[in-house]
Amino acid sequence: MGDVRNHWMAPAGWVARVFRIPGEERRSFVQTVKAAAAAVIAWVVATSVLELPQPFLAPYAAVFLVQATVYRSLRGWAQQVGAVSVGVLVAAGVGHIVPSVTVALGLVVFGGLLIGSWRGFGDSGVWVGVTGMLLISYGSATEPVLLADRLLETALGAAIGAVLNAVVLPPLHGERLRAATSRLASAIADVLVETAVLVRGGEPPEAADLLQDRMRDVRSLVAEAEDAIGWTREGRYLNLRGRREAREAPLENLVSLWPPLAQLIDAVSEAARSEQPFRHPGEYARGVVGDLLEALAEVARSGDPDRLDRCRELVSEIDHLLVTPTDEVATSIGLGAMALPARRLVQRLHAD
Repeated sequence: MGDVRNHWMAPAGWVARVFRIPGEERRSFVQTVKAAAAAVIAWVVATSVLELPQPFLAPYAAVFLVQATVYRSLRGWAQQVGAVSVGVLVAAGVGHIVPSVTVALGLVVFGGLLIGSWRGFGDSGVWVGVTGMLLISYGSATEPVLLADRLLETALGAAIGAVLNAVVLPPLHGERLRAATSRLASAIADVLVETAVLVRGGEPPEAADLLQDRMRDVRSLVAEAEDAIGWTREGRYLNLRGRREAREAPLENLVSLWPPLAQLIDAVSEAARSEQPFRHPGEYARGVVGDLLEALAEVARSGDPDRLDRCRELVSEIDHLLVTPTDEVATSIGLGAMALPARRLVQRLHAD
C-alpha cells in the first residue's frame, strides 16, 4: 500500500515543486508550456493566416526551437532553416532526375543524411534527409509551389519557437548552478574531514582506498559543476533576463580546488600505505595538518573567507615545522608532500 501511495505522490510532489520553488521542475514546466504554445501558434498562423496546405512542418519546427537557452534557439533557427532548404533542393533535384519513387527515396535519404552530417548544421542536420524523404514520399518534390510552402512553414515555425523562447520567460540555469555549488562544496568539505582523520592516524591504512573512491565521486561532481558553468554562461547570451542570473565565480573557485585536493589525497594515501618510516610525519605534525584540513572544510562548506585566518596560521606552523630542526626532521618528506597542495588550497579559497 505504501509503494502505491508513493507512486502517486511522486508526480504530485513534482507539480507542487513547480509552484513552490524556482527549481529545475519549474524550468521544465515553463519550457513545456512554451513549446505547446509555439506549436499551436505556428499551426494557427500557417493554416488560418497563410492558408498553407498540410503545414505539418510549422508546429514541428516550432516545438524543436524552444531550446534550453535563447542562444541555442536562435542558432537552431538558422541551422534548421538551412537544413530544410538543402533538403528541399536535394529532393527537387533527385525528383526531376529519377522517375522511380523508391530509388529516389533511397538516394535522397542517403545523400541528405550524408550532407546533414556537416557540423555546421548541428543537431538539425538530420532535417536534410528527413525533409527530402517527406517530399519524395508525398510526391511534392517536383512541384515548386509545394516546395516553397515547405520552406515557408519551416521558417515560420522555427521563428515562432525561437522568438517565443527569447521573449517569454527566457530560460536561465541559475538553479543548476546553485545546486552544483552546494553539492560540490559539501563533497569537498566531507573529503577534507575524512582526510584529516586519516592523517591523524585514526583510521587503518585501508581507509586510503575508500578515500580514493570518494575522490572519484568529487571528480564526477567537478564535471557536473563545469557543465553547470557552461550552461549558465550560454544561458546568459542574448537573454533579456541574463543580468539577473546567478554568477558562477563561487563555483569556479570550488572547481579550481580539484587539482590541489587530488594531490593532497594522493600524498596522504601514499603516506598511509607506506611501510617506510620517513614517509610519515610525526604525531604533532599530523595533528597540525589535520587541523588545517578541518578548517579548510569549514571554509568550503560555509563559503566564509573570514575563516581563512585560522588556515593561514596553520600553514605558517607547517612551514615552521619543515625548517625547524626537531625529532620530526626525518619525516619531513611526507609532511612536505602534504604541505604544498594544502597551501594551494588555502590560496585558491582566498582568491574567492
